[in-house]
Amino acid sequence: MNITGTTRVFYILGDPVAQVRAPEVYNHLFREHGIDAVLVPLKLPAAALAGFLQHGMAAENIGGFWATIPHKSALAQLLKPGDPVASIAGAVNAVRRLPDGRLEAALFDGIGFVKGLDHFGIPVAGKRVLVVGAGGGGHAVAAAIAQRGPATLAIHNRTRERAAGLVLRLQPLAGAAAVVAESNDPAGYDLVVNCTSQGLKPEDPLPFDARRVDAGAAVVDIIMTREPTPLLRACRSRGLRAEAGFEMLVQQVPEYLRFFGQPALADQLQADLGPIRALLYPKK
Repeated sequence: MNITGTTRVFYILGDPVAQVRAPEVYNHLFREHGIDAVLVPLKLPAAALAGFLQHGMAAENIGGFWATIPHKSALAQLLKPGDPVASIAGAVNAVRRLPDGRLEAALFDGIGFVKGLDHFGIPVAGKRVLVVGAGGGGHAVAAAIAQRGPATLAIHNRTRERAAGLVLRLQPLAGAAAVVAESNDPAGYDLVVNCTSQGLKPEDPLPFDARRVDAGAAVVDIIMTREPTPLLRACRSRGLRAEAGFEMLVQQVPEYLRFFGQPALADQLQADLGPIRALLYPKK
């Protein structure tokens, strides 16, 4: 990659950043498609975020940045995104610098998730949906599902108050369809989504009883691994439709590119995301 005085600079902000995959993905795309841009990771402490927005983003050749832990919630508070999904989730993962220097924030976790459902052929409109887990991921997923018109959007969390808080935030989008689920029992739902961290470790209990999922239902686990989680294995052993969360990341790639001013490349990639899947999750 030939970096010159005309190169558009993007960042990914996090602390830590050693684990981030975005630079290898997007720098590969910039290089392959002749885009004069570079994505650089910045290990930015949380205390420095506000100062970075004010001073670090003043350079006119900065196009914007991706954001990861621990900055996503703080950015939502500082930049007040207009996107309803970002507002409900209280988080953003992308910020762009407009020509007049203003910063515009967005969240692509939710759209990545529902585009993943489209890819898998899993409908939402008019369906009964259970979201298990009301953390950051659960907020984004539930808000995006709410925009698709489910008949029921039930939220379960180990702390009932957290589930109730999310339901309250969802009601402007979902109305009476948004309800608190009194248990994590998946019976009676058409789509069940695991938005908890249970499954990251082999010894973790299942987030819900896979034996109770209805025969025609679908299950999605948003844990970001290509290898099937214990939940997915348990569901697939029953012949259920059970999909992994990595597609959520794959489907965000065109959305990021469109947001950052590359609509033609975004459309090209959306037509065939196979190379992006191979780049993000190479088969061993």
